[in-house]
Amino acid sequence: MSVVKSIKLVLLGEAAVGKSSLVLRFVSNEFQENKEPTIGAAFLTQRCSVNQTTVKFEIWDTAGQERFASLAPMYYRNAQAALVVYDLTKPGSFIKARHWIKELHEQANSADMVIFLVGNKLDLVEEDEEQRKISREDGEALAKEEGCFFMETSAKNSINVNDVFTKIAEEFLKKTHAANPAASNNNNNNNHDGNARVDLNSRGNGAQNSDCAC
Repeated sequence: MSVVKSIKLVLLGEAAVGKSSLVLRFVSNEFQENKEPTIGAAFLTQRCSVNQTTVKFEIWDTAGQERFASLAPMYYRNAQAALVVYDLTKPGSFIKARHWIKELHEQANSADMVIFLVGNKLDLVEEDEEQRKISREDGEALAKEEGCFFMETSAKNSINVNDVFTKIAEEFLKKTHAANPAASNNNNNNNHDGNARVDLNSRGNGAQNSDCAC
């Protein structure tokens, strides 16, 4: 029987960078062109399987409007992972992403947190490279500087979205196993090759009739 581990994941970033669209793509494999802004925060769940472990994501999608910024600590407190999102076509959103990462380091228990920096709306850049305002190199440099992971995504075209959540699940399990090596050894008894295996057909409970896309 698969072991189930829960992970609290919070999404942070400026308004309209596509946080909710990333979550919707992951949970329901859907995209809404004109999605309403999140008010306060939205809560969703999804599951995926890595090796012999089922990871249950408890996802807090926070509002990006400035008037809700003071509520963010309530959601990232005690989180095991954070997805910090910016828009590849909006330089201001990259500056805000840097701010969020620094706040996580200062205010949250970031040493035990998987932090993932995501440059979203890759579809716009692929359609017209002139729309790109933040280079991939700048994103990679910030992630390296702050000790977090990095990837560019498109929620609209479903580019790298599942890979982001899969990587978060894998890194979360590594941290969990490092903190409890006895449990790690027991869970890996049947996995002799040591390579992560991701079950692409795992069902999620966070949305009705949705399949886990990770």
